[in-house]
Amino acid sequence: MKRKDSDGNRDVQWTDRYKAAGVDIDAGNRFVERIKPFAKSTDRPGTMAGLGSFGALFDLKAAGYSDPILVSATDGVGTKLRLATDCDRHAGIGIDLVAMCVNDLVVQGAVPLFFLDYFATSKLDIERAAIVVESIAEGCRQAGCALIGGETAEMPGHYAPGDYDLAGFAVGAMERGDALTAESIRPGDVILGLASTGVHSNGYSLVRKIVADSGAKLDEPAPFDAARTLGEALLTPTRIYVRALLAALKTGRVKGLAHITGGGLDENIPRILPEGCDFEVDVTAWPRPAVFQWLQQAGEVSEREMTRTFNCGIGMAVVVDAASAGAVRGILEEHGETVFEIGRIIPSEG
Repeated sequence: MKRKDSDGNRDVQWTDRYKAAGVDIDAGNRFVERIKPFAKSTDRPGTMAGLGSFGALFDLKAAGYSDPILVSATDGVGTKLRLATDCDRHAGIGIDLVAMCVNDLVVQGAVPLFFLDYFATSKLDIERAAIVVESIAEGCRQAGCALIGGETAEMPGHYAPGDYDLAGFAVGAMERGDALTAESIRPGDVILGLASTGVHSNGYSLVRKIVADSGAKLDEPAPFDAARTLGEALLTPTRIYVRALLAALKTGRVKGLAHITGGGLDENIPRILPEGCDFEVDVTAWPRPAVFQWLQQAGEVSEREMTRTFNCGIGMAVVVDAASAGAVRGILEEHGETVFEIGRIIPSEG
């Protein structure tokens, strides 16, 4: 695009100058057109405008709410992104991004409604970025929420060539009075654990150090799974528990939910306990996935550090009274979850 300067005397290649500085506006526009079908595939009741506007609109009334309370969450993928870049495998990283946000919404009793992403890079690689956004759309479909907007930023000089960063923002809703406050949790209640798909999206700084120190190669068969490379195994996407948990919540029998992220079981379950309650978990109640056994052995990681750094095979904790445990477990299993009874609520000793 050519424009005259302020004196009207000569043509100036404004777009080319910006492109030479590292930002390609035309590539950004092509990228938006490329990803519009991905966003469209996530439409749900309440979705209004498509991509391309200055802001995204969502109709809460059309989504079925009469007196809604909004719940929001934001998160990233952490240094798992470094692993994805090193392996040049990006097809699941967007699922991780969505999972980290929507799993935090549902534990409060909220239904995820819509999602926005932020993708920043040194120079936009349309093909790779499209793979990432397509996986974000897949995560939204799994969660039943709409991908209604986002931001793509080229930032040459800020990011190293080939690197990118991701952030996600999810908004959900519940009817007033339906928040899951966990106030009804009492000693004697049962803790059900939902199986994780692997490391999920926490602890990857330690994971990467263990891989480097052990001499293991990301492109060679995993020491704990010869059917996959180590990179493939470590990049298994985070499980999205939304649909199963929403079904369980409809029974009215769920007292509390804890998303097991950074801090593990040790630090996430206490976040939902009322005063006077503590908890105990039997770590032999579920089979620890092989990836965690390898990480512990190869990294010489103590059991204490394992349980407060990694999920160790349990990605979500569900608190129910003992009489309801069987029924809630059945509903979760009907929705595809692998469920273990892993512990119970006990009186606090202060």
